[in-house]
Amino acid sequence: MNYPSLGQIAMAAGMMLFMLGLWGIITRKNILRIIISFTLLDAGINIVLVSIGFLRNRTAPIVDQALPATQTLEKAVDPVPQALVLTAIVIGLGITALMLAYALQLYRKTGSLDINKFNSLKW
Repeated sequence: MNYPSLGQIAMAAGMMLFMLGLWGIITRKNILRIIISFTLLDAGINIVLVSIGFLRNRTAPIVDQALPATQTLEKAVDPVPQALVLTAIVIGLGITALMLAYALQLYRKTGSLDINKFNSLKW
């Protein structure tokens, strides 16, 4: 029997988190639930990016005694997806903090977190 690889499982889990987050953003009316859905979407994208860079039986791209410079291309993974995900995690954390601060201010001013009750900028 041919089992799925770890990269395929991570890709499927990331896509499910992405779809769950997108569904939550589109269908929910509570701002806190939308923020949680955005966080799920962000985590799903990060997992997909890491799974794209996954290569079986490879090591971290650190050139030392365990991985000589002559064998770097054959035995090391590409560090770019990992660096992109690390940057995306930091940016996602900042955006989530900003959204939570904005939701707190909206609740203090209006007393509600339902997006249907905010109509000051509607046409």
